[in-house]
Amino acid sequence: MLSRILTAIFVVTFIMLTALTPVQAQDVATGQRIFRSNCSICHSPRPGRNIVGPSLFGVIGRHSGRIPDFQYSAANLRSNLTWDPATLDRYLSNPQQVVPGTLMTFPGLKNSQQRADVIAYLETLR
Repeated sequence: MLSRILTAIFVVTFIMLTALTPVQAQDVATGQRIFRSNCSICHSPRPGRNIVGPSLFGVIGRHSGRIPDFQYSAANLRSNLTWDPATLDRYLSNPQQVVPGTLMTFPGLKNSQQRADVIAYLETLR
C-alpha cells in the first residue's frame, strides 16, 4: 500500500514538474526576424560582408577574431572562444560580461527563447 502511494506521489510530482518547464522548439524564421531587428545593423549574414561587426556567415564553430581583414577589439582577439551554440547563448545574453572590453555595445538578448531562435538561424548560415 505504501509503495503505491509513493509511486503515485512520484508520478504526480513528475507530471507537475514537466508541465512547469515546457521545452520550446527553436524557430529559425523567428530567429531570422530577431536577427534582422537586433543584429543586422552591425552584422551581415552574407559571406565576406563585414559591416561595423564581422559577417556572421559560418559563425557556428568559428574561433573568435578569425575573419581576415576585420579589425577586432583586443578583448575579442584574446578571448579564445569558439562560437558554438552554448558559447553564443552566454555571449548573446550579455556580451560585455562574456568578453569584457568588447566593442560590441549590444546589451544582449535577455529572453532565452529568442537567443535559441537566433542561434538556430545562425546555424543555417553555412
